[in-house]
Order: sequence, then C-alpha cells, then structure tokens
Amino acid sequence: MRPDNAGPIIAAARRRHELTRAKAIRAIRELDHAGTPITFAAVAASALVSRSWLYSQTDIRDQIQQLRAATSRSPAAPVPAGQRASDASLLRRLQAAHAEHRQLLEERARLLEERDRLRRQIARALGEQRQAGNQPPF
Repeated sequence: MRPDNAGPIIAAARRRHELTRAKAIRAIRELDHAGTPITFAAVAASALVSRSWLYSQTDIRDQIQQLRAATSRSPAAPVPAGQRASDASLLRRLQAAHAEHRQLLEERARLLEERDRLRRQIARALGEQRQAGNQPPF
C-alpha cells in the first residue's frame, strides 16, 4: 500500500493560491496609488497572473470593476482612491466657498457705498469752491 502524499500537495496549492491572491491585491493597490487606470489587463500584467484567473476570483473581480468604474467616470487623469474627496468633504468645501462668497458680496457692497459717499463729498467740496469763486486745484 502506498502512503498518502496528498496533504503536502494540497498545502502547497493553498499557499500558491494565497500568494497569487496577495500579488493581485498588491498590484491593484499599487496601480490605484499610482493613479493608473485599473483594468483587468493592467492588474494581470502587474501581478503576473491571467485575466481569466482574476475573473474567477469574485472579490478581486468586484474590486477591479468598482475601481475601473470610479476612474473611468472622470475625463481627467484618475485620482487614487486614497486621494479622492468624500461627499462630506466636498459639502464642507462648498459651504465654505458659499460663506466666502457672501463675505465678498458684503465687502463689495460696503466699498460701493463708501465710493458713493466719497463722490458726494468731492462734489459738495467742488460746489462750495465754485460758490466761493475759487478754482479747483486740479
């Protein structure tokens, strides 16, 4: 009777599978961090795995599809996931921009009022000089 050698072979296959998964996940992270478009072909080339293997791994396939969709929406260069602004962050920036805009409008109104007041003062001073018979200095 021959000894059962399947245990070490199965363990080696599991290690190889986990190593391949780790390479694929690392490739996805590196491509995303570099701002490179995430595609099955790019991940397969970077991780040195086949595209068909990537498609067979549901979690990796879903992650690639999600990142591919996120980076393909914008016409500009894709932004790595770690640098993308969250909805809450964008809302805060928009609120800050609105507040700054309101302040600028108020400052503009104040400056326009001051300009009008100074014009009236100059007109009054010139009128008084004319009545007194003096010529303006300019």
